[in-house]
Amino acid sequence: MSEAQEKGCPEWRIMLHGFVDNELDSVHTAQFEDHLAICPNCRAEMERVRAVRKVIDQDGIKWKPSEALRAQVLSMLSFEQAAVSSLPLPRQVPVWRRILDFIRQWSFVPSLAALGAGAFLFINAPSPALLLQDQIMASHVRSMMADHLTDVLTSDQHTVKPWFNGKIDFSPPVSDLAKGGFPLIGGRVDYIGDRAVAALVYRRHGHVINLFIWPAASATQTTTVVDGYNMKQWSDGGLVFWAISDVAAGDLAEFETLFRAAAKG
Repeated sequence: MSEAQEKGCPEWRIMLHGFVDNELDSVHTAQFEDHLAICPNCRAEMERVRAVRKVIDQDGIKWKPSEALRAQVLSMLSFEQAAVSSLPLPRQVPVWRRILDFIRQWSFVPSLAALGAGAFLFINAPSPALLLQDQIMASHVRSMMADHLTDVLTSDQHTVKPWFNGKIDFSPPVSDLAKGGFPLIGGRVDYIGDRAVAALVYRRHGHVINLFIWPAASATQTTTVVDGYNMKQWSDGGLVFWAISDVAAGDLAEFETLFRAAAKG
């Protein structure tokens, strides 16, 4: 991988694949097209993805993998089989057996490169929690890069809360935490996990805190760090909350405490 590709634009990675697959809405399509116009790395990556898709979609092409590669993959599968052999067999066919059956039919695979990438992704597919964290981080970074931090710019919580009426299917709690050092900047509608969510925007000593809110079942409270951004998740009243910022972890923990107290008050 080249140095330019390594630097890349990780915050646009999810949108890139959605753009190639024509899965973005009109707003995000326009945002990504604007980014492509100024980012040669993302343009190159998009052409690479399209080229791979084109090879995969070809009909009547068969490449046989080398014996060395085939042996290596089968060895990995055998290791996985040994690791789980002591566990009770699930009612569903085990993952390793499905992959093994697939490997044995390599002569019908359109592309050896596509097979290798597909097998790797199948075994190492990220969990839904990690995908959600990636989307939240991408939305946080994009909100500042695309000059679209707020749809309603005001510190008046009594203006921000009713602004969401008719734009989302729930009513998010909104509080100005200026007395605690976290002034409310405004709010906007964003998209996480294929649904519209409320995004409240706060500041802490010049740093932006995005608080994403949407209805969901109770979730375990978590604290994590993703690419240098501190993230906190909690749930209350049938809503899930995700706060993300580059402020110190202690500041974000203090923000959570103040917000939850204000919401209950």
